Amino acid sequence: MSEERLVDIESRLAHQDQLLSELNDVMTRQQQKIMQLEELCKSLIDRVRSIGDALPANTAGDERPPHY
Repeated sequence: MSEERLVDIESRLAHQDQLLSELNDVMTRQQQKIMQLEELCKSLIDRVRSIGDALPANTAGDERPPHY
């Protein structure tokens, strides 16, 4: 194997290692964001349910208008 070819292969390997590291960082940040969004959704669902439970069962907003 020629010296030039070996240098080229080593250079490509170094670039691939760098790219792999960057992709890993991006995926780690994405996973953290996904976990934050899941917690936020869960919190919002709980809040909506608690608001729904606090409302009276028969409210005027649930009735159909007379023209229906």
